[in-house]
Amino acid sequence: MSRHQNDEQSTRQLGSELTSTTHIPIHQSSSEGSLTIKNNDEDNRRIEESEKPPVLNTDADAQSSGISIPQVGQVVDGVADSSTTQVDRPPWKKQLQTLWHWKLKAARYDPDNPPKFTIWMNILFGFASCFTVSNLYYNQAVLNKIADTFDVTFEKASSVATLMQAGYCSGLLFICPLGDIFPRRPFILGLIAFTATLWIPLCLTTSFPAFSAISFLCGATTVTPQLMLPLVGDLAPPARRASSLAVIVSGLSLGVLLARTLAGVLANFTSWRNIYWFGLGVQWLVFALLYIWMPDYPSKNPDTKFNYFSIPWQIARLLATEPLLLQAALVAFLHSGIFTSYWTTLSFLLSSPPYEYSSVVIGLFGLIGVVVIVCAPIYSRLIIDRLVPLVSAIMGLVVETVGVVVGTSVGSFNVAGPVVQAIMIDLGGQFTQIAMRSAIYGIQPLARNRVNTAYMVVSFAGQLTGTAVGNRLYAQGGWVYSGACGIAFGGFALIVCLARGPREKGWVGWSGGWTFRREDLPPKKSETTTEEALEEAGTVDQDENGNRGTDLETGSTGRDDNHDRRKQ
Repeated sequence: MSRHQNDEQSTRQLGSELTSTTHIPIHQSSSEGSLTIKNNDEDNRRIEESEKPPVLNTDADAQSSGISIPQVGQVVDGVADSSTTQVDRPPWKKQLQTLWHWKLKAARYDPDNPPKFTIWMNILFGFASCFTVSNLYYNQAVLNKIADTFDVTFEKASSVATLMQAGYCSGLLFICPLGDIFPRRPFILGLIAFTATLWIPLCLTTSFPAFSAISFLCGATTVTPQLMLPLVGDLAPPARRASSLAVIVSGLSLGVLLARTLAGVLANFTSWRNIYWFGLGVQWLVFALLYIWMPDYPSKNPDTKFNYFSIPWQIARLLATEPLLLQAALVAFLHSGIFTSYWTTLSFLLSSPPYEYSSVVIGLFGLIGVVVIVCAPIYSRLIIDRLVPLVSAIMGLVVETVGVVVGTSVGSFNVAGPVVQAIMIDLGGQFTQIAMRSAIYGIQPLARNRVNTAYMVVSFAGQLTGTAVGNRLYAQGGWVYSGACGIAFGGFALIVCLARGPREKGWVGWSGGWTFRREDLPPKKSETTTEEALEEAGTVDQDENGNRGTDLETGSTGRDDNHDRRKQ
């Protein structure tokens, strides 16, 4: 065979090998109608990969080879491809995630048909507020039992109550403002579940340092009531905002009274730990009820820039730039001072001559104002909803101050004085708190949680001030001295209210009119709907540029645009 024939045979053999290993697609050009060969980079890469050793890249290949390998993502040029990473989560995690996101059809949020804010939902939120705020006050009636169990002094045991309140204050400042960012349903449910789980060691631990530390953490996460109040401010129609808020405020007040009373009774007849077991059970009950019935309202500011460490500055800026908020916060500070000064020094008065009552009888004084508290939604609907908030607040402060005058005058020798004072403080305080809250929730609808935080932080400072000043004055001059402090607080609160009228836009003055009746009430046959209330809160409507929410750096809102559009 010649050399030329050998070369031809080799060439034909090489061509047949290429034909058997390489597929060259032939495409017809649509423009010229001719056949073209498309030998692109993808084909070249396929040829190169065919020369590489085979790898197992599917479960079928692995099983056929008898090899068990985990599913991992591909690595291209040393970088993991996250799009192909498939890590199977355990079945229980998938089931837990499905269970967490499950909700009844009535609780699912539809922007075209938002869930109705009914009286039953209002009562549910009030019930949740009542039995979550109780966490803060169970310990106050059993501090002596705690001291005996942990073998510490009463002064050291009392630090548990202080730590719980300090945790609550930190939660107000650092957790409540997040309600303007996160969807409220998972946020509230998560806080309740976390607190209830963390509550278990309080029922079991035998270490006093651990008990104290966990009490602080539970206090920090027990801020559900302060998330419910702005939520109701969002959902309730403006014409019924005061009476709707009254249900939550009543729940808060009842929670304080019931916690102290139940704790005292259980501690007298059973172990003091039982009140903590009761608290654990009722927290999970609240979680279950809200899990079933609480609608999944969307976030009010889903696309905002968020800087967690700027929250205190934002709250301070709200107080410095919103005259109405500062006025309401000062009134809340003074009212809280009156309230805590009275209840702190009352036990000293009733345990001393001429009364010398037992601790059980003194504890029952806390039930005096229950009727006033329960009836708050009724007189809120009949009176507070119909008047401008400032007028209702002034009415409440007058009643409260008169009660302090009566109690201070005759309380040293007649028990009727403290009884009358308790009733009038509760009645006047309910009027003042409900009216002021309904006013401040109209300031910046998209920042209601931060507005509420500013209000509550100042109010909490008033509680601490009233306790400290009341105790100091009682040690110096008895019941009359501490009562005089309450009268001074009430008088100063009236001055703050009278310095700025209900329609004044500035810091001081009465411009805008003297009319006491609200001018924004809708006709009787056409009240504002829940959807319009949500629109005002910024959870349904958007502005004409498609923007929604508020920038947490600037605190700006779309309230004015929405208001003008509804007018048109």
